[in-house]
Amino acid sequence: MKASKVVRKRAKLLSGDGKSPAAPGLRQRKRQQTRERLTRAAMALFLERGFEATTIDDIAAAADVSRRSFFHYFASKEDVVAAWQENAASALVAEVVARPADESMLTAAENAIAAAVKRLDPAEAAAMSRLKRDNPALQARDQLKYEKLERALAEGLAQRGRTKSDRLQARLVAMIATGAMRVGGESWIGEGAREKPEAFVKRTFDAIRAILK
Repeated sequence: MKASKVVRKRAKLLSGDGKSPAAPGLRQRKRQQTRERLTRAAMALFLERGFEATTIDDIAAAADVSRRSFFHYFASKEDVVAAWQENAASALVAEVVARPADESMLTAAENAIAAAVKRLDPAEAAAMSRLKRDNPALQARDQLKYEKLERALAEGLAQRGRTKSDRLQARLVAMIATGAMRVGGESWIGEGAREKPEAFVKRTFDAIRAILK
């Protein structure tokens, strides 16, 4: 699948909820639409040309805005990549909170992650991983993403418990689950991204349980 088609397929996941106040509603929507257009144009170019080979002028031209307008929304190209994944933490927390109450925290984390990755396009996920792997600046931003994700996941898991011990367990499970996502993702790419992401999540968590026995 071409990268540009993959980007268009994912576009609707970046849309806002549209629940802005009546007065600034139109302006807010236009700003959101421009931000999304810039993000889609940038990601299509990154995946087709490479991150370094794509300039801010290229992105602005593809989105039909000025270079100056680009900087109204993003401070750098790295910020565009971060924006592409900005909903990941909140989506994962929502999945965790929605899991049945009788699931353990580790099982809830596993099932939430599996549900989240099942919605990904494997070709896009692989291309994004390679893009970040090959660029030091994006690798640094990716580390920050995992730190934020761990905190968000810990908060989501903590909602399943009531005691201080539960909160400690939530933090530990969040740390393990986030590490599983990072290491598992790297292994998935290293093995050629042949396996379905959700199947690889199961294999990764099976390995974690084997270690914890």
